[in-house]
Amino acid sequence: MLKGTRSVQVTKIQPVSIHGQLSLDVHFFDPDDSQGQVSLARMGPESVPKNLEPGDKVELHYMLGVVTSITKK
Repeated sequence: MLKGTRSVQVTKIQPVSIHGQLSLDVHFFDPDDSQGQVSLARMGPESVPKNLEPGDKVELHYMLGVVTSITKK
């Protein structure tokens, strides 16, 4: 996807520190996908809603095939 959004459901949020910089690994799946494959987006905390929890339905915003931000529905 070059640019657009996609509706998904969050399964897990895991903080990751790389050289002292905090990132969040957001695990998600497409509820309409019959295979149910879980995918991952590594995001800076400024691009993720502060109250995001597993089970939340969200919109992923893409640019050039990369998730750039997440918003709650």
